Amino acid sequence: MRARPRFQTLLPIAALAAVLSTAACGESGSSGTGGEAAASGSAASGDACAPVAGDQLVVLEDDKGLQNADNIVPAVNAAAADANPALLQALDTVSAALTEDDLIGMNKAVDIDRQSATDVAAAYVSDNDLGAGVTGGSGPVVVGAADFSESQVLANVYADTLTAAGFQATVQTVGNRELYLPALKNGEIQVFPEYLATVADIINKAVDPAAAPIATSDADETLAALTPVAEQYGLVFGTPAEATDQNAFAVTQEFADALGVTTLSELADACGDGSLTLGGPGECPTRPQCQLGLEDSYGLEFASFSEYDAGGPLTKAAIQQGDVSIGLVFSSDGALAQG
Repeated sequence: MRARPRFQTLLPIAALAAVLSTAACGESGSSGTGGEAAASGSAASGDACAPVAGDQLVVLEDDKGLQNADNIVPAVNAAAADANPALLQALDTVSAALTEDDLIGMNKAVDIDRQSATDVAAAYVSDNDLGAGVTGGSGPVVVGAADFSESQVLANVYADTLTAAGFQATVQTVGNRELYLPALKNGEIQVFPEYLATVADIINKAVDPAAAPIATSDADETLAALTPVAEQYGLVFGTPAEATDQNAFAVTQEFADALGVTTLSELADACGDGSLTLGGPGECPTRPQCQLGLEDSYGLEFASFSEYDAGGPLTKAAIQQGDVSIGLVFSSDGALAQG
């Protein structure tokens, strides 16, 4: 499975160097905090929302915007974008097509079905005719990638799309944000598939270390706040895709069907008897985008919390096996693919 970082967005940003080395997607690994359950909270007083085992995981909609908008978005060196407007035009054809289901499907193909990232990306670009109709593309473009599978897939989707638009695009694995953001800024690479909310706050801190966070749960609002800051940093950003890779909360399909819930608000309405149990990384109970946020924003009450990992195999297995009712996952995880 690919390494994932998204739970790190729950942590406060200290110094830029620390953020760049830890907040990048794929930086910290998916195994997190280990698998021994640590229960806390009061005993359940009912069983309406007790765990229900099942194979299919489904994410409940975050209808109150607890999580920031980590939509997939093309980050481009400003000089390269100015030199050829077709660069952003081509990348925006990816954003116009890329849905959450598409990203989940590609991640499944690579992480679970063990297909190559290059083959999966090539098929997606061909099937969606990406880059078609874009004119004026020419010259070499280096698309950067981090060293985890989702980034590799997205970088190859960008590169194949740019090639279809007339550029000579290649993919170069750069590593974590501490390496690739300076390389992108300096023009050593020209394009990178980024995560909107995470990169917005990182660049904002790079430009002004005293600045307050600018990322919100609204992608358009976050992009508007990022745009002038990115210009100061030497980057421009394209249109965010629908697809995201961010913290999410999953239950089994059987659990959701039994309660008739598709959103976290509906879960709160259905689960007032104290029987709901939560699984995730050890820091979840104290983080505003995990248990605290679920309690404060949605009014959810939990009988217990069990410690597993940050969106990794231990948490997913605990949900599927009926050890917890709901757990923290990542919104683009291939395990969420239907069927």
